[in-house]
Amino acid sequence: MSRYGQRTRVGQAVSNFGQPPTPELIVDYLILAGGGAGAHNIGGGGGAGGLLSSVTASSGTGVLGDALIVRKNINFAVVVGGGGAGSSSIVVGGNGSASSFYGLSATGGGGGGPGAAITSGSGSSSGGNRGTTPRGTAVAAQGFVGAGSSDSDSGGGGGGAGTTGFAGTTTQIGGNGGNGVSNSITGSAVIYGGGGGGSPFTSGTPSTGGTGGGGASGSAAGSAGTAGTANRGAGGGGNHSTGNAGNGGSGVVILSFPIAAGTITIGAGLTGTTTTSGTNTIATITAGTGNVSWA
Repeated sequence: MSRYGQRTRVGQAVSNFGQPPTPELIVDYLILAGGGAGAHNIGGGGGAGGLLSSVTASSGTGVLGDALIVRKNINFAVVVGGGGAGSSSIVVGGNGSASSFYGLSATGGGGGGPGAAITSGSGSSSGGNRGTTPRGTAVAAQGFVGAGSSDSDSGGGGGGAGTTGFAGTTTQIGGNGGNGVSNSITGSAVIYGGGGGGSPFTSGTPSTGGTGGGGASGSAAGSAGTAGTANRGAGGGGNHSTGNAGNGGSGVVILSFPIAAGTITIGAGLTGTTTTSGTNTIATITAGTGNVSWA
């Protein structure tokens, strides 16, 4: 029994009139959405994109999904979500976009809240905010909430895939972004989904993004926030006043299956590569919308 519900076979293979069943293979996955952007004007950091996986625990509550059973010679839709756009005015940073495969969808991260009484964005992980203004909500089992600040003149960190964002403490110290989660689907441990850092006031020390590519905040008036790392679903950092807050990092879809089981075709509209790790083929799809199939 999958923790997402009963495992489903797509198009159950059956034998009709003596015909052999359609070949199938087992596929492990990592589905990571785009991160939210940071906000402007003592803005909060962006929240990380949601992460779903069958290899190591997903974000949020740490749910581990079952590997998927897929049929060969059938198209399966893949969407890789982009990161949100950092704001340069007093509005919430852009939310990240969802990534999906095989009916599983990871929600994009929420954008950070600006230096005004405006609630930050909701998403897989929500964005941080200035002062005690309420933060947006996080999607259950996909991420953590952003933080505010004990002081009205610093921004809190965006939620990460692994922890909540950290609160700003004084006018000069914004909150760090929440940390991401480690996943080994590629054969090596990689941390995904760091939240973006919240901005300090005036000439304060910049906050850091969370582990997993979260963007750091700007440090002073005129200092831009740093973008979240691409294909890590990371949140962007907030900025103080002039310039842009950091964009969210794009998501990724990674699929792993035995080399001996078949080959994958990454279709038009998708950007991706294949490598090997041990006895498995690793298909890493970094952008776009399209289909994949196996033969």
